[in-house]
Amino acid sequence: MPKIIVLTHQKGGVGKSTLTFNVAQNISSSSRVAVLDFDLQGSLSQIKELVTDFDIIPFKENLDSILELDYDFIFIDTPPYLSNHLPKLISIADLIIVPTKAGILDLLAIKSTLTIIEQEQRTKDTLIVFNMVKPNTTLTLDILIGLEEYNVKIANTHISDLVAFTRSVLLKGVTNDKNAQKQIDQLTTEILTKLI
Repeated sequence: MPKIIVLTHQKGGVGKSTLTFNVAQNISSSSRVAVLDFDLQGSLSQIKELVTDFDIIPFKENLDSILELDYDFIFIDTPPYLSNHLPKLISIADLIIVPTKAGILDLLAIKSTLTIIEQEQRTKDTLIVFNMVKPNTTLTLDILIGLEEYNVKIANTHISDLVAFTRSVLLKGVTNDKNAQKQIDQLTTEILTKLI
């Protein structure tokens, strides 16, 4: 059975697709990996021919067939809105990752996503990742306090807003930037540890 990792947040622009790509790329060096692109915009599907280290599979209506795919890890990149498929995807996931920026509007938007996760009773299998964090800034206490009510684990690793991540999709990862690679390595370790 593959380990299924769903990346979701109802707000667009939080870096779900880029984060999905980079973690999948990182894990693909030692495992069979697929990314299911459930986002109808098909951002990752558009680069399918450029990716050689893992498979990118465009949106499919049949969710039951996901569990039958022959991979070690399946990442599911969801759309930037609350789709009808989201509760089912959350229910079959081994881990739900909620990438978010560290801003007040992002915190307000995350609540609907976390409510669905809570309704599916998957809070303990969820990891919030602060993504696209601006240099020389710290997470405000307001943001952390606002998330406390959900009792969801926040990743120790914060992913910076680095050019290397923006370019990573064309360069097949962030190996040419030590800081970016270190962050992805640390997040990958957190993800794998949570899956055990």
